[in-house]
Amino acid sequence: MHALIENNAVAQYPYTIGNLRRDNPTTSFPKRPNNALLAEWGMQPVTKTDRPTVDHTKNMVEGTPVLTNGTWTQVWETTDATAEEIAERTEQKANSVRSQRDNLLADSDWRVIKAQETGTAMSVEWVAYRQALRDITDHANFPWLDDADWPVKPE
Repeated sequence: MHALIENNAVAQYPYTIGNLRRDNPTTSFPKRPNNALLAEWGMQPVTKTDRPTVDHTKNMVEGTPVLTNGTWTQVWETTDATAEEIAERTEQKANSVRSQRDNLLADSDWRVIKAQETGTAMSVEWVAYRQALRDITDHANFPWLDDADWPVKPE
């Protein structure tokens, strides 16, 4: 990742070697120019940073790199999501949770069938687990569940 720096400010970001070649059509550059050569043309490397995690009510976008201790560094900016974006994310997450719940129920269906076929009762733990899975959409954190919000599968 590179930026074009003019007068110690970012003129264009991202800025690629392809951009450099297009902007300077009469100059021949090596196939893989080194950072020293790129710097002669105002092209500086940008140090990548991890994208911060935000909740469903925020949007994370890459901002303009900043010069920190002599190094151009990638920055991230947070903005509020629109009501429509939040609603769409919530619906997608709810559908994902329901799908996960349905898969967990299906994985334990054999216990119900076995109990019916043998005329025995399912253990209280398994009955409670399956009921908790069915009730997961009533959880206070639904659909934004943590791992600890899910019922624990009995041994």
